[in-house]
Amino acid sequence: MGEKNEYHATIADFIMEIPLFDELKSHELGIVADHMNFFEIEEGEVLFKEGDQGDYVCFVLKGDLDVVKEAGVPGGTVTVASITPKRSIGEMSVIDNTTRSATAIARSKTSLVALPRKSFNKILERHPKTGIKILKGIARLMSMNMRKTSSRLADYMLPMS
Repeated sequence: MGEKNEYHATIADFIMEIPLFDELKSHELGIVADHMNFFEIEEGEVLFKEGDQGDYVCFVLKGDLDVVKEAGVPGGTVTVASITPKRSIGEMSVIDNTTRSATAIARSKTSLVALPRKSFNKILERHPKTGIKILKGIARLMSMNMRKTSSRLADYMLPMS
């Protein structure tokens, strides 16, 4: 029993530092922590593959992940991002029912906490104000990512004349 409380407190302390949860109050962080799972993967281990069905979002506690996308040549891949501690991956999988858009591979031994879609849906049903705050955090994160992607894309495009 004491171990579960310690585990819960550790997750709550960790997620309070994640921008996605910055609007949550202490008791709301506890609600979210109750619905999360801790796990580790080894260096080189695949967290998920491009095309896999996604049903959870992960938050990196310790370690690093490379996000790799299949390139236009057979067997070719390109690293599109690196996910470092206090960052998340797979946010959209708790909202929609689509497949993973890239592969995530541990660059080093990595400790993560995951929030499964089913658990997120329980939070929305039982604690709607907390769920709405999380949705707003996801929307902010997705908006930021879209702006970065648009900016990068603009850098590669030729000016229209």
